[in-house]
Amino acid sequence: MTVVYDLWFEREYPDREDTELHIGIYPTNADAAEAIARLRDQPGFRDFPDGFNIYPVTLGVTGWQGGFVTEFVPAKKLDATDRPA
Repeated sequence: MTVVYDLWFEREYPDREDTELHIGIYPTNADAAEAIARLRDQPGFRDFPDGFNIYPVTLGVTGWQGGFVTEFVPAKKLDATDRPA
């Protein structure tokens, strides 16, 4: 089976929604690494250079074959630390 390399930029924040940017899919890990080298110094990326992740993906493999379960978590109540000063 063919493996491709899926490049993402991901950054977690404690106080807001995380950033997840799909950069592209590359035929080799080296090509994905070259894309990181081209982007690393660009605005946004340079502030968090460790946010790049390369995921190998095998083509033709069906995921989630066991299904999935959605878990609903109640929203937390706002307290004084959640409100602007």
